[in-house]
Amino acid sequence: METTKKIVLIAHDNRKEDLLDWVKYNKGTLSKHHLSATGTTGKLIHEQIGLPVFRFISGPLGGDQQIGAKIVEDSIDFMVFFWDPLSAQPHDPDVKALLRIAVLYNIPMACNRSSADFLISSPLMEKEYNRQLIDYGSRIPAKN
Repeated sequence: METTKKIVLIAHDNRKEDLLDWVKYNKGTLSKHHLSATGTTGKLIHEQIGLPVFRFISGPLGGDQQIGAKIVEDSIDFMVFFWDPLSAQPHDPDVKALLRIAVLYNIPMACNRSSADFLISSPLMEKEYNRQLIDYGSRIPAKN
C-alpha cells in the first residue's frame, strides 16, 4: 500500500447517516486518499460532504461484487463498511462474499465507528504498508 490509500466506503440504508457523520468528521484525512463507494453512499458523500468519490453501482445490484473484484485486483487498500446487523438484506450472500474476500486478501476493514476511528487514526495511514498475504492456495488439499 502506498501512502495514499484506496479507500472504499459502504453503508446499508439504516447506517448511511452514521457513515456520513463519520466521513464528515474525518473529511480532512479522507481528502488525502482515493475514495470509492457503492452507488447511493457515494452520491450522498459527494453531495453532502463535497469529497470526490468514484461510484460503483448499488450494492444490491452488484456493487458489492464489483468491490470484491477490485480487492482481488489489488485496487482497494482499506474498507469501511457500516453494515446493518439488525436488518436482513436482499443481497446478504453478496455481503458475506465481500467480507470473505476482504479477510482473504487481508484488507483493513472497519464495520462500525469505533473500529473506523482506530483505523483512520493509525500512524500506518500516513505510511507505506506491506500487507501480508497468506497463500491460501497452498492450504487447499490436493484431490486425487
